[in-house]
Amino acid sequence: VGAGPAGLAAAVYGASEGLSTLVVEEEAPGGQAGQSSLIENYLGFPKGLSGGDLARRASTQATRFGAEMLVPATVTSVTRHDPFKTIHFADDSEVTAKALVVASGVAYRKLPAEGVDELTGMGVYYGTSQIEGVKHRDQDIYVVGGGNSAGQASLFLTQFTDSVTILIRGDDLSQTMSQYLIDNLDANESVTVRPHSQVTHVEGEEHLAKITIHDVAEDTEETVPAGALFIFIGQTAHTDWLGDVVKLDDRGFVLTGNDLGTVKGWTADRDPAPLETSVPGIFAAGDVRHGSIRRVAGAVGEGATAIRFVHTHLASL
Repeated sequence: VGAGPAGLAAAVYGASEGLSTLVVEEEAPGGQAGQSSLIENYLGFPKGLSGGDLARRASTQATRFGAEMLVPATVTSVTRHDPFKTIHFADDSEVTAKALVVASGVAYRKLPAEGVDELTGMGVYYGTSQIEGVKHRDQDIYVVGGGNSAGQASLFLTQFTDSVTILIRGDDLSQTMSQYLIDNLDANESVTVRPHSQVTHVEGEEHLAKITIHDVAEDTEETVPAGALFIFIGQTAHTDWLGDVVKLDDRGFVLTGNDLGTVKGWTADRDPAPLETSVPGIFAAGDVRHGSIRRVAGAVGEGATAIRFVHTHLASL
């Protein structure tokens, strides 16, 4: 469940190794990585590649090996009937499997500023793409967030404007962003980093026109013109469909392997595998998993590795 890098990697390795493989995705292949304008630190692509390109390549690869892609399809719940798992869909259909890889990823956390919901898609965006960049050419663009996604988006947007301002609540980017991105931002004259800043209000009739920035250090506010506001302020795990079937941490991320501790209701005659959840035969990979490193290469590695443990589980049935 999920067609981000982790789910697509699981599909490629599962299908190529002869497993009957179904990939279920609610929106479009790629997940959060699919919205990245340029991934520069993925092994084998020294000039980088877009998240969309990676998703297309991986989807094609998975289907060539025989994986079936079910897109769009919304999973509403999963029920356990050992050794089977039944995945239930919003249209009341269902599918039963001997093994399930949870790769449903994360969703962007919403910015709690006044006016954001009304102007989302009209100058306020979660994620970015070529379309938004062209649409806001030569305008003042603001990016909220201090993580790698915010840094990648900011550099991408300098193709279209020489005025990109990154708003962060902390002192600097050193605790939240990879050093190579920080170096690239420092070297780009089109990018300004504004610390101690929080967006409290956005305004506009049919499109974003201006934003109000609160300086949390000085306790002052300033309203400035803005052509676009791109938001990257963290993520929440997409695990509501799992209910209480598997054990989650206090933030809703899936616990696996050694992080599980004592497992109630464990029925297998073995310990949980490193990527296995509290239910035998249900595995988790990628950003949805507690302890994930939140990198594309890590997600791909976990998706591929999960299939190794799926084979072990199936052999034990």
